[in-house]
Amino acid sequence: MSLKNEAQQAYKSTRSLYAEYTKGMTRETLGREFHADSTRLKEIYHEAVGATPDDPLARHVGFLDKFDRITRALAMRMSPVRRLIFGTSLFLFAAHYFLLFFGITIGPALPIAFIGLVMILLTELLEKLDVKKEIDLAREIQLSLLPSASMKRDGIEIVSFANTASEVGGDYVDIIETEKGIYYIIADVSGKGLSAALYMVRMQALVHLIINKFNPSPKELSLELNEYIKNDRKDKTFVTACVAFFPKGENYFMMVRAGHNSPLLYRKEKEIVLDLKTTGFALGMTSTNRLETFMKETRISFVPGDALMIYTDGLNEARNLFGEEFGDSRIRSLIELYGDLEAKTILRKVQNSLEHFIGSTKPGDDITFSCIKKVG
Repeated sequence: MSLKNEAQQAYKSTRSLYAEYTKGMTRETLGREFHADSTRLKEIYHEAVGATPDDPLARHVGFLDKFDRITRALAMRMSPVRRLIFGTSLFLFAAHYFLLFFGITIGPALPIAFIGLVMILLTELLEKLDVKKEIDLAREIQLSLLPSASMKRDGIEIVSFANTASEVGGDYVDIIETEKGIYYIIADVSGKGLSAALYMVRMQALVHLIINKFNPSPKELSLELNEYIKNDRKDKTFVTACVAFFPKGENYFMMVRAGHNSPLLYRKEKEIVLDLKTTGFALGMTSTNRLETFMKETRISFVPGDALMIYTDGLNEARNLFGEEFGDSRIRSLIELYGDLEAKTILRKVQNSLEHFIGSTKPGDDITFSCIKKVG
């Protein structure tokens, strides 16, 4: 019979607990989350005080007034019960140290106040974890609705990349096959986060319904979507979009652009890159009649070896640690340099360049881009 080395066992348990507690605490993760938390605290400060900490207006607000406003702002975000416990705990803290100054002690005041604040903290954490689970589920559902990252049909190869700024995003990319050809849709819903993601899901359902029922041209699809968005007068959302249709067996595609970034077309024959700047307002920005007059549907030659790069503004507006933008010119240079390669390779080159450019900086917007290649 051997005896356990309890000291060693305790050491192993401590190491295990330490490893579990510090799991995921990388320098990049801590820096990113600290930045996000500090930004959120600045927003609360601005909301309560009416100015940012660096704003000269904040200097004219006294310390006690600032403390009172921030405390109120935090308390009003709580439920009535938690607000009561929070207020009572602060009162007991203040009463304990105020009376202690005069030599008077209130026995359990300090422990009760501490327990009250800990209870609020634990309850808020548990509630946040429940919300995170629901958001994670929403993210899984959203990702399941996205098309395959790579597709090759009828001489068309399409590869896509998507990254959300938060758990869920408002960028929309879709590939829909019909008997007549392939529809490609990319869109960017104004805003980001859960509200933009829900709107994106509604948009996707409507797009599939219209295409499966009517087989519309890109312009007809855009007009139907604009009519849907404008019908809700209370809804101030607008959507930038680019819709392309690749007919089966043809060496061309039809395209419209609704306030979206101009796609880049690489011409293999001349080894040049063209900006496909067609006219069109963002969906939801104007009436359908005006959009029909202003929006131009273009027929563009697309022969084997040509490549098309389409992206949302999250790509060209991505910033690095110095606040510099990735920029349209850098994207264009990459397509000029690698446009003759396979679609997957082009996409990977752009992705690698973007990751190297932004480094550890968290993207401020959803990033989505696709490369469409015409193969022999």
